[in-house]
Amino acid sequence: MGLDGKERESEIAIGIGELLSEHKCSDTIVMYVGDVCSWTDYFVITTVRSKAHSQGLLRHLYTFLTQNKINQLNHKKSFKETGWILLDCGNLVIHLMESEERIFYEIERLWFKGTILYNSNQNNSL
Repeated sequence: MGLDGKERESEIAIGIGELLSEHKCSDTIVMYVGDVCSWTDYFVITTVRSKAHSQGLLRHLYTFLTQNKINQLNHKKSFKETGWILLDCGNLVIHLMESEERIFYEIERLWFKGTILYNSNQNNSL
C-alpha cells in the first residue's frame, strides 16, 4: 500500500530535515503550516555554519529533491548579501539561514500556529 500525497509530502519534508541534521546543520525544524498558510504546506528551517557549508548542502539537497521527483520553482538567491537561501518547491519551502538571520527573522515564531513535525534538538520526528 502506497502513501497518499500528504503522507508522502510529510515524509519528504522530514527526510530533508534529517538530511540537514546529518550534514551538521543546527536547530533544524520541519513545520506543517498548511492549515495556516495559503501558499505552502511545509517549512524546513535550519541554521548553517557558513556560506561554504550552505553551498555543500545545496548539492545534497538537489540530489535528494531529484531522487524524490520534487521540482524547485525558483533558482536560489545569492547568499552573499543575505546569509539566507530559500528554496521554493511549491508545497515545501526550505530555508538555509546563518544564525544572525535566523535570530532576526524568527520564522518559527511568525508561524507559531504551525505543527512541528521534526526538531533536531529533540532528535526525532513527532
